[in-house]
Amino acid sequence: MKTLRIMIADDHDLMRRGIKGLLLSHANWEVCGEAQTGREAVVKAEQLKPDIVILDISMPDLNGVEAARRIRKASENTEVLILSAHYSDQLIREIVEAGARGYIVKSDSDRDLVIAVETLANHKPFFTPRATEVILGNFNAGGARAKIPEEIRDRLTSREREIVQLLAEGKSSKEVATFLCISVKTVETHRANIMRKLQLHTVTELVRYAVRNQIIEP
Repeated sequence: MKTLRIMIADDHDLMRRGIKGLLLSHANWEVCGEAQTGREAVVKAEQLKPDIVILDISMPDLNGVEAARRIRKASENTEVLILSAHYSDQLIREIVEAGARGYIVKSDSDRDLVIAVETLANHKPFFTPRATEVILGNFNAGGARAKIPEEIRDRLTSREREIVQLLAEGKSSKEVATFLCISVKTVETHRANIMRKLQLHTVTELVRYAVRNQIIEP
């Protein structure tokens, strides 16, 4: 039987070790790599081309939705399973749009994780029952599509989403500029555009927005 190569991306050591132990208890499953940030997950996924990436939604530097989108673009045969601390209708929509085909909440059972990995290994989607309801509700071919609220991805560019996360994590404009290898002036321009688009006025409001949309952890 072919070995299933799995990569785990989570910034919590205990969570990664727990998932790794569960996966390694199964024959022909191998953990080929681990990552602690979203950006590291993208780089390693490009290098390793795993069959499945188990990706925490809230990670430093780059959140799980953005990381999933980039991983799917770089390695189209890699399936992505998103782990979230709690359920969110809007998050489900963003995950589907990003190309991830699996979603479970961290409070779900070990068995749910195993079933999700087995399902994705066969290139079939796995979502929790409540997530499936959201998907069917919005993509029901038999009726009108439910209205989906305007989301971050529709209003901000990929670069702006990166900057939202870095600013919300407490980095200064200079630190963001250094991190992304762009000028401070460019960061300030992006920041002004972000605040205008989201109709925010302070960094505190930006942080609340990022937490509410699971871009960062509270």
